[in-house]
Amino acid sequence: MASYHLSVKTIKRSAGRSVVAAAAYRVGERIECQREGRVHDYTRKQGIEETFIVAPENAPAWAQDRSKLWNEAEASETRRNSVTAREWELALPSEISAEDRSQITREFAEELVSRYCVAVDVAIHAPHREGDQRNHHAHVLTSTRKLEAEGFTVKTRVLDSAKTGGVEIEQMRGVWAELQNRALERVGEVERVDHRSLETQREAAQERGDTLSAEELDRDPELKLGPAANSMERRAKAMAEREGREYVPVTERGAVVHAARQARAAFREMRERVELARETYGTAREEGQGRVSAGLAALRAATSKERGPRSSDDIRERLAQITGRDGPDRDVPERGVQGDEEPKRSAQERLREALDKDQGVERDAGAEDGEKPSIRQRLDDVLNKPREKLEIEDEPQKDREVESEKEIDRDADRDRGLSH
Repeated sequence: MASYHLSVKTIKRSAGRSVVAAAAYRVGERIECQREGRVHDYTRKQGIEETFIVAPENAPAWAQDRSKLWNEAEASETRRNSVTAREWELALPSEISAEDRSQITREFAEELVSRYCVAVDVAIHAPHREGDQRNHHAHVLTSTRKLEAEGFTVKTRVLDSAKTGGVEIEQMRGVWAELQNRALERVGEVERVDHRSLETQREAAQERGDTLSAEELDRDPELKLGPAANSMERRAKAMAEREGREYVPVTERGAVVHAARQARAAFREMRERVELARETYGTAREEGQGRVSAGLAALRAATSKERGPRSSDDIRERLAQITGRDGPDRDVPERGVQGDEEPKRSAQERLREALDKDQGVERDAGAEDGEKPSIRQRLDDVLNKPREKLEIEDEPQKDREVESEKEIDRDADRDRGLSH
């Protein structure tokens, strides 16, 4: 399923980092850092699918030259502890095409330029050949100063301030979620991503009355594996696939993450079955079926292992298969007319016939008082009997008293100060 990830990091001189080196590594190029007097050559780096630069409309022409761009960014900072760039790490949906991934990444970069008037350098990376093949991602480097016609000017303090920085980043997280969801919708994917915390999502689900979603979100965030554990788990998965056996985690963190993912997958499957049962029941009722027949159809749909699209026509077609009726495109004969074959009778009709037959036999035989009651009479006795009487009718009084005494003894022996 699609997953959400967006993180923002800073490239600081105080940590011994250079934005020229960072840019060269991410795009796989050879760039000389004029401030350090060093050449950073990463032309052998693999897995880079696309790179591009997005700059404001009035930016100078050299903004499209990566070497000139980031050397100018370094030159505009004079302090030893300056923050020379920000890096936005984005997880890209594997469910969409490479063209769509490029499009939404470019749209995000354009939003950064429009919002903060900065230079943006994008590198889209493919999944590592030994890792999860769904791990498409992008590295987006942005300058910390506005890029205008005369070059880099003032700092983007709105992202630096403790009061406004968090708010701005949260809004950009929402922008990235919206871009992904639009792309997923265009290709017909049902899954959506959400940038909000699990707690916020759960509260929103409770407010709209979605109990199933609230229960699914009532969990801890997934534990991060880390580079070492992630590498070990990747090798274990690859080995299990080669040997044709089930994958078993080899680290403690891997076992926790694997169990959590299995639990979420089981919950999602249960939720899908419940939703399919609801849809099937509603469709059956619209088709004119009774509550019992619709309920049985919903039960068969929920326990079916087949999973398919959720369109209205597909639901009706599956319902027709489950209930044994013709599909929506066929001519459905009127009820009770099926050629020379005897029409199928409902359970209610058969019950009514049995009751009428029993009542007729009783009238013909001139039933006397004290004889065995009819089916209708016995059925009426059961249906009209009080609920309390039905529950305790067959329970001997003596057994109930003994059970009550045992319950009192257990309550007396229980320590009221302990939690059981």
